[in-house]
Amino acid sequence: MTITQLYYVLAVAENQNFTKAAEKCFVTQPTLSMQIQKLEDELDVLIFDRSKKPIELTDVGRKIVTQARNIVNESYRIQDIVDQQKGFIGGEFKIGIIPTVMPTLLPMFLKAFVKKHPKVKLKIEELTTEEIITRIKDGHLDAAIAATPLEDDSIKERVLYFEPFVCYIPKGHRLHENKKIDVSDLDINDMLLLEDGHCFRDGVINLCKVFKDHSDDQFQIESGSIETLVKLSNEGLGMTLLPYLHSLDIKEKDNLHYFNEPTPAREVSIIYHKSELKIQIIEALQDVISGIIRGAIAFQDVKIISPLPKK
Repeated sequence: MTITQLYYVLAVAENQNFTKAAEKCFVTQPTLSMQIQKLEDELDVLIFDRSKKPIELTDVGRKIVTQARNIVNESYRIQDIVDQQKGFIGGEFKIGIIPTVMPTLLPMFLKAFVKKHPKVKLKIEELTTEEIITRIKDGHLDAAIAATPLEDDSIKERVLYFEPFVCYIPKGHRLHENKKIDVSDLDINDMLLLEDGHCFRDGVINLCKVFKDHSDDQFQIESGSIETLVKLSNEGLGMTLLPYLHSLDIKEKDNLHYFNEPTPAREVSIIYHKSELKIQIIEALQDVISGIIRGAIAFQDVKIISPLPKK
């Protein structure tokens, strides 16, 4: 049994196809198939059911893949140990960022990070929290930036910053004349929300405490874009809540209303697998982002709202 064979098994399990897996591993399909066959012969089991289209894992194959992923990840740790010993910060680093953080945070830190750590090759994807958790566990992401806490024992979290909620309230709305907003003033029934799947949406619902059935409402609007929610709000269709960094680019400053202290806020963290692979790059990202964001968010007294609805 070799690390290479286990790596090939993981590739086939992911792609459910020997040809595609071989392409991802930069080997010929016969070479990959032969190595997996050798492993199956050695173990005297079938890892894949080749009669199914696409190829499926057998029951024992699923258990082998779980253990293979742990072994392959641990093998990477040897290079990690060497890199840390040499003080080397470089190589490919795959990071996911949630949609409500990506457009504001990425432009703030990317240029500074690349300049400070030119040997790191960042591969950045915009992903939902659910997608991020799955990919971190599968080893397809090295780290991510997301709203926390996630309450997942397999994932570690390092807080980057606390981002306050800001109300966007158009003229004519019942709360527009209020200088400051209390959480008790909010009504989920006139709130424009992000579509399901966004943790910021879950945080807003959790903040409002109650999510009433909309079946009797004239309309219900959910969008995947904060910018769309602002435009709909300007049309008099309701108010919305913004992450603080999004509010900095809003032109209609009169429509921005802040909460009375303690200000409701979300916790934004860099998250990664408990194996702590490539921890030196994770720490470098944390250092750059925390340094930049410290001057951008001046709120001191905040009350953290979990993105997960309380059960």
